[in-house]
Amino acid sequence: MAHIAKLRLLLASAFGPAIALLLLLSFAGYVVLGSNGVLAWGDYTRQLRQAQAELKKTQEARAELRNRVDLLNPRRVDPDLSDELIRRQLGVIHHDEVIVPLN
Repeated sequence: MAHIAKLRLLLASAFGPAIALLLLLSFAGYVVLGSNGVLAWGDYTRQLRQAQAELKKTQEARAELRNRVDLLNPRRVDPDLSDELIRRQLGVIHHDEVIVPLN
């Protein structure tokens, strides 16, 4: 009986530190392996680079569109651009014109 009482006392006194150790290990595991952990940092860096590259492409396309809109302003229309758009929409060329594709 004395051995069982000592064993229960030992288990009871070890229960609190064991729970604390398990919690500490689970938190440490989450720090390393969690969704916001150390190992996910590289993935976030890669996603940031991709997003920055996409942002740069989008800004370039936006600048290009802004330039075309400025050239089509009704108060000061660019004659070359308006001529290009009219000819493209209507398919009209003069018989003495030569079309040079710039692809």
